[in-house]
Amino acid sequence: MFKKVLVANRGEIAVRIIRALHEMDIKAVAIYSTVDKEALHVQLADEAIAVGGPRPQDSYLNMKNIVSAALLTGVDAVHPGYGFLSENAMFVNMLTDVGITFIGPHAETIALMGDKAQARETMRAAGVPVIPGSVGTLTDSAEAIAVSDQIGYPVMLKAAAGGGGKGMRLLNNREELAQQFERAQAEAKLAFGSADMYIEKVMTNVRHIEVQIMRDQQGQTVFFPERDCSIQRHHQKMIEVSPAVGVTSDMRSELGALAVKAANALSYENTGTFEFLADRENNFYFMEMNTRIQVEHPVTEAVTGLDLVKMQIAVAAGEPLPVQQQDIQIKQHAIEVRLNAEDPMHDFRPSAGQVDFTYLPFGGPGIRFDSAMYAGDTVQPYYDSMLGKVIVSADNRDDVFKKLSRTLDEVVVRGVSTNLAVQRALVKDERVHQGLVPIDFVETDFLPAWSKEEVQAP
Repeated sequence: MFKKVLVANRGEIAVRIIRALHEMDIKAVAIYSTVDKEALHVQLADEAIAVGGPRPQDSYLNMKNIVSAALLTGVDAVHPGYGFLSENAMFVNMLTDVGITFIGPHAETIALMGDKAQARETMRAAGVPVIPGSVGTLTDSAEAIAVSDQIGYPVMLKAAAGGGGKGMRLLNNREELAQQFERAQAEAKLAFGSADMYIEKVMTNVRHIEVQIMRDQQGQTVFFPERDCSIQRHHQKMIEVSPAVGVTSDMRSELGALAVKAANALSYENTGTFEFLADRENNFYFMEMNTRIQVEHPVTEAVTGLDLVKMQIAVAAGEPLPVQQQDIQIKQHAIEVRLNAEDPMHDFRPSAGQVDFTYLPFGGPGIRFDSAMYAGDTVQPYYDSMLGKVIVSADNRDDVFKKLSRTLDEVVVRGVSTNLAVQRALVKDERVHQGLVPIDFVETDFLPAWSKEEVQAP
C-alpha cells in the first residue's frame, strides 16, 4: 500500500480524498494556489506545497509544477480527483516517467475515451448501443451537413476532445449548422486544444442514466447501481438520484453487463462511469465515458455502503477488488444536491466573496455534506462555483425526498449568493419526485415558472 499520496486538486473533492487517505493511514500532501493558502484541504493535509498563482493554468493545471511537487515531497502516487488534470493523458505519462503511480486508468485509455468521437466508435465495436450520429470526427461544416441530412434534425454538435457544454450546439436545420459550426470549433479549440467535432442525433424526452464501474489490475470488474442525473441545467448536473425510477433489476443487470463488457474491452483499470441516454421504452444509448471519480460518487456510496475512493486507492496500489458483484446491493435510496455559489435570480451568475456564516444540519442517520466550505472561507472567482454536496439516504424514495427537503430547508449560507432556493423548489416538485423527467426539464418546464415567482434565496 502507498505511504504518501499527493492530491492534485482543491475544494470538496480534495477534502474527501484526504479524509480517505487518513483513514487508510496514508500521508496526504495538498497542493494549493496562492489564493488557496487558507483553504480547508490545505489545513487538513499532512503537508502542503504551493504550485502557482490563482489562475488554474498557473496552479492546478500546471503539470510541471505539480509533478515537481510530487517529487519534492516523495509521494508514491497522485490522486487527481475530478476536473483539472483528472483526464489528462499527458499528465499521467509525466507521472509514470518519474515512477509515480496515477490513481486512475492508463494514459492510453484516458486519451481514447477523452476523444468522444473515438469513444463512440470503440463502444460501437464492443457491441454497446450508441446514439445515432457521425462516424469519426468532423473537420468542416460540409461533412457535418452531410451527416445531419442523413440522420435528420435536430442534431447536437459536440467537441470531440471535451465535455461540460463547451463547443456544444443544438441545431435545428442545415442553415443553423452552417452558421454555428466554425464558432463551435473555435470554442472547442480554446477549451480543449482541439477543433475536432462530432454530431449526434438529438433524442427527445430522454433521461440521463449512468453506471459506474471499478476494475482491478487482475481484470476483475464490478458495476454499481445506476444513477439518474436528468436534473441538469446547461448540461451541468444539479441533482443525482439512485436507484432510478423505472429501472428494474433485470434492466439494471443488462445495463451493468454492458458497462462491464465495455470496460473489459478497454482493459480498463480503476474507476470510470459510462453515461447513457434512456428513452421512454428504456432503451439505453451510450453517450460518453468519464475516466475518473464522479462528482456524484457519494450517491453510490450511500446506496451501497461502500467507499469508492478507498477502493480506487487500493486498486491503484495493485490490490484486488474487495467485493464481488453479488456483494453490491441496493441498501438505501439516496439523492445528492449540488450547492453552488451562484445567483439564480440573475441567470445563475457565479458569486464570489467571503462566507460570513454557515449552518449545516447534521444529525440523524443518512445525512452527509461533502464540502470544503467554512465560516470565514473565501469563495474564489477563479474556480468552479460548487460549494459542496448534500447527500441524503433513506429506506425508500418517499422518505429520502422528505428528509432531503427538511435538510435543505435548514441549510444556511450567508455572504455569497447560492442556488439553494432553486434546489429546495426542485426537491419539492412532484414531477421530480416521480422521477421520470427528461434532461431538458429544468430549462423548459421548471425554471420559466419558478422565475416568475421571483423567489429570493434567504
